[in-house]
Amino acid sequence: MHTPDTAARSFSALRLFLTGIAMGIADLIPGVSGGTMAFILGIYEHLLSAIKSFNVQVLRLLSQGRWRAALTSIPWGFLIPLGFGIGAAVLAMARVMRYLLENHPVYLFAFFFGLIVASIIAVGATVRWTPGAAMALVGGTMAAYVIVGLVPLTMPHDPVTLFVSGAVAIMAMILPGISGSFILLILGQYAYVLDAVADLNLLAIVPVALGAVVGLTSFVRLLSWLLRHYHNVMVAVLMGFMVGSLRKIWPWKEVVETMLDRHGKPMPIRERNILPDFAASEFWAALAIAVAGFILLSVIDHMQTSANPLLRPFVRVRRGHQEQDWPMTG
Repeated sequence: MHTPDTAARSFSALRLFLTGIAMGIADLIPGVSGGTMAFILGIYEHLLSAIKSFNVQVLRLLSQGRWRAALTSIPWGFLIPLGFGIGAAVLAMARVMRYLLENHPVYLFAFFFGLIVASIIAVGATVRWTPGAAMALVGGTMAAYVIVGLVPLTMPHDPVTLFVSGAVAIMAMILPGISGSFILLILGQYAYVLDAVADLNLLAIVPVALGAVVGLTSFVRLLSWLLRHYHNVMVAVLMGFMVGSLRKIWPWKEVVETMLDRHGKPMPIRERNILPDFAASEFWAALAIAVAGFILLSVIDHMQTSANPLLRPFVRVRRGHQEQDWPMTG
């Protein structure tokens, strides 16, 4: 994981764009958080700082007609490629994710399960484990475990409800382990918003987007303050959120209760985790996909930090050099 003192300008536009794509794809899947992807791909605290740049001072400069000063105070070189990646993923992948969720949910969640488990190990290696950090981990785990087990509500799709839903969902979305999409699902808005994005229904998209802007710019300041003053404990809490979210991401489920969506199709609203059929080919395929996700995340983390706890004993990548140290045999 990247440390907070890494300069945001060190991120290339391509890397930020690809990170944005990963965040956008994750945010389309109930149970997976775009904040998790930002966290495990090393840009999380830089993202919070970039969002914080939209502040009262910027509004004051704009009101005074000082457009250049206002615009130069915002890290556009960081936000634009990241935002383009998120937007491209949402627009291009909404139908794909909907297809995978409907037809291959086990394989989809297996991949993200592997990613999240690997990220938990990587993040855990960066925490200085004290009694307080351990308690924070347990608290974050329990909170996420309860949240992802909530039953979806039946709510209207009027602009006010969509605005509030967008604000609450974006607060969850910025937190690793708490899925903004799942919050929309709990609030009874997920299918409606996903269809709106796929169909470019601006009457539904605009209220959600406005709510997201308001929720994000307010909540991120609190979160940034907590990370600045209680960094070790907060990282443990965020790690706990990822641990607790595994309850939702577990690939094998049994539907307990369903409801009809606006198209008259049954949609699961309550599920329970079950053990897979270990003799089935689906299990072994899903296991292979989960392991692939686990390895992929571990390799990406080690390429960024040279400190992944699983790969560090075997290979050390020296930044700024082409050479690598491989373990000696014999």
